[in-house]
Amino acid sequence: MLNRRALIGAGALLPLAAQAAAPFANTQVPAWYRFRWGDFEATVVSDGVLPLGEPAGGFPTSPPGEARRLLEAAFLRPDNVMLEQNCLVLNTGRQLILFDTGMGESMGPASQMFGPTTGRLMANLRAAGIDPAAIDMVVLTHPHCDHCWALVDANGNRNFPNAQVALSEVDLRYWTDDNNKRGPEFMTAFIDGAKRNLGAYRDRMVMVRDEGEVVPGVTALFAPGHTLGHHCYAITSQGRTLINSGDLAHHHVLLLRQPMWEFAYDTDPALSARSRRRMLQSVAQDGHAMLSYHFPWPGMGHVTREGEGFAWHGAPMNVTGVG
Repeated sequence: MLNRRALIGAGALLPLAAQAAAPFANTQVPAWYRFRWGDFEATVVSDGVLPLGEPAGGFPTSPPGEARRLLEAAFLRPDNVMLEQNCLVLNTGRQLILFDTGMGESMGPASQMFGPTTGRLMANLRAAGIDPAAIDMVVLTHPHCDHCWALVDANGNRNFPNAQVALSEVDLRYWTDDNNKRGPEFMTAFIDGAKRNLGAYRDRMVMVRDEGEVVPGVTALFAPGHTLGHHCYAITSQGRTLINSGDLAHHHVLLLRQPMWEFAYDTDPALSARSRRRMLQSVAQDGHAMLSYHFPWPGMGHVTREGEGFAWHGAPMNVTGVG
């Protein structure tokens, strides 16, 4: 009879090769986050991670080495600024509203100008149980590539066949005008992409205006600079307000700690910085919750004053009350 010690000893002699090695999955679960906001139901849906590259390229007015120092102090990799893409779907009980669309695949190889980790919105919408055909309106903070290039698919067909598209008139004109293909190299691709995607909805456009109601409970807030018509949106229900800040600030450390730094993709960097400081001051003072398109997933939290800048407190459970 074999005793227990003998069995253990025999097992220890088995060759390691007998243990089957599991392959790496290299995949992640679909990213969506659902919560209630007053009478509304909201779902944040990820379009994936957008790598921006070396911080000096994205934040050209930052003092040498300062951006890397701030990133390291926040335990973030200093050589590649990583941005999330947090699209919001708002169910008001009467309408289903999508804020921004992510990169999509409408522009072929150009759709991966920031790498292969973007363009996940459509798959994640379906994983969240949201039918793109049920979207009543797509509200754009602005028509940059990572916010509107999934309005149509690779063949130019509308991804949201029953939706209107809301944006500012100044942005619609600017980003569909070939005369603006000047300056930074990205301008040509950005304008071609906006023309292709917005053009498919030319008979379904709604123009937003500062402090105007887009749909009941959603108010546009003019915050120009990143684009000339960039808007944030205040979502209010049962006396609670959530600010969907779009690209008011691209990074939860760099542009909150240093709100007056310029960002490389701004149309008017100085105006963008002024809008950023003004809006962040207002959000911090009022104590409103904020949803940021590019902040760490799912982009929910609060802003407070910190020194000459601001601090980000990402706390989706505290914000939403969902347990």
